[in-house]
Amino acid sequence: MQKRKLGQSLEVSALGLGCMGYGDAADKQEMISLIRAAVEQGVTFFDTAEAYGPFRNEEIVGEALAPYKGQVVIATKFGWDIDSETGVHHGGVNSRPEQIVRATEGMLKRLRVDCIDLLYQHRVDPNVPMEDVAGTVKELIQQGKVKHFGLSEAGAQSIRRAHAIQPVTALQSEYSLWTRDPEADVIPVLEELGIGFVPFSPLGKGFLTGKIDETTTFDSSDFRNRVPRFSPDARKANQALVDRLRDIAGRKAATPAQIALAWLLAQKPWIVPIPGTRKMSRLTENICSMSVELTVTDLQEISDASSNFKVQGDRYPEEFMKLSGL
Repeated sequence: MQKRKLGQSLEVSALGLGCMGYGDAADKQEMISLIRAAVEQGVTFFDTAEAYGPFRNEEIVGEALAPYKGQVVIATKFGWDIDSETGVHHGGVNSRPEQIVRATEGMLKRLRVDCIDLLYQHRVDPNVPMEDVAGTVKELIQQGKVKHFGLSEAGAQSIRRAHAIQPVTALQSEYSLWTRDPEADVIPVLEELGIGFVPFSPLGKGFLTGKIDETTTFDSSDFRNRVPRFSPDARKANQALVDRLRDIAGRKAATPAQIALAWLLAQKPWIVPIPGTRKMSRLTENICSMSVELTVTDLQEISDASSNFKVQGDRYPEEFMKLSGL
């Protein structure tokens, strides 16, 4: 497995594993096996959050990775208004310093670690100055409870303000062939400041795999049922982009998902995508994307196909966009 560096010193596998979808008691052992299989295949970077569950996801990740202490990097996130005792989500964001401290103590227990490798602010809190957030994490780093500071879905100004107080190691935001917004303002700032980029949903929440079309039905609990970009009409319209990926994949003896990931990896040497999956076969498929060689001509063709295509539908429901300040 190739390695990449986030920020100045955090070395991780070039592809991480997004663990957001793990949390059901019924499949706990299956997900622990999947996470451990990822380690055996060279993945050293695992992403979770306090809000996933809440709490359940961190507990599973902590149990799965307990045998690999010192060999893996675990990233987690604070920033939602969650009761640290009960896990009740009160809605909205909360990055008040005392909330960050409480959240961190819970994370350390659930992840079974003495120090959190990478601690992200999950969403920018408009009611708390970024300087206070960064300052609180800086204190946690000085106390030995956190190693690196990250931001999620933050804009250029927030990144600069945070970085001035405590160097930011990584930014996590949605970035893929059908969500290229970060290219305009965010990626240039990351390059300027030496901050790594961790794209989540690098496969468009599964759509870029080519396994989803307008006839696909999702489980009633699946978040995609509420996402405008996944309405049947939007899926039908967006299929044209996947068809182009499939054409290119055919020439490269690869899958559309592998082409989408290989394109992302080729954008910058400090980009580390974190595709999530619940299937062992998909895990292996994603890891094999690193062996897909794309020429300059290939990359341009893929970029042109994406930039000339207008994706139909918003990436989140309107109420979630408001709640997240997006």
